[in-house]
Amino acid sequence: MNKDEIKKREKKLLELTGTFCEQHLDNDYAQLCDKLIKKLGRKRDVPFQRGKIEIWAAAVIHALGAINFLFDKSFEPYISLDQLNDYFGTNKSTVTNKSKQIKDLLKLWHFSPEFSTQHMTDNNPFNDMVIVDGFIVPLSELSEDLQKLVKEERAAGRDIEFTTERDD
Repeated sequence: MNKDEIKKREKKLLELTGTFCEQHLDNDYAQLCDKLIKKLGRKRDVPFQRGKIEIWAAAVIHALGAINFLFDKSFEPYISLDQLNDYFGTNKSTVTNKSKQIKDLLKLWHFSPEFSTQHMTDNNPFNDMVIVDGFIVPLSELSEDLQKLVKEERAAGRDIEFTTERDD
């Protein structure tokens, strides 16, 4: 498949996920879908160049939903896996397998900074923790200047660890 054909599939994938997010989710998910699809489209071996585009659309939403608790009724927005598959006319196991492929390829996990919804970013329990000498400690245990440094680095999309000096 040449680059033009891949770009056409990418555009169709963006349209499918955008419409779904507009109808069933929110703008946050729509933006994350766009970002994820475009990142997949830059891969050497673009995964969505083969297979039904509806399966890939459902898999993109599933991958993002899985790391952002979309399928948990206590979160908003919420949809069931059945609703997702009914909308796209897809099979649950096929979508789950493609979703796993996406998550593995992009190394996605819960609270992945690049692909977390704003709600997940704001409520990340690790926001108040930092690693010092290999141990997880409350951010409040650090001096104010170090707390400020941690917050600045995280705001820039980077994480930070500290090692204390030891007199041996």
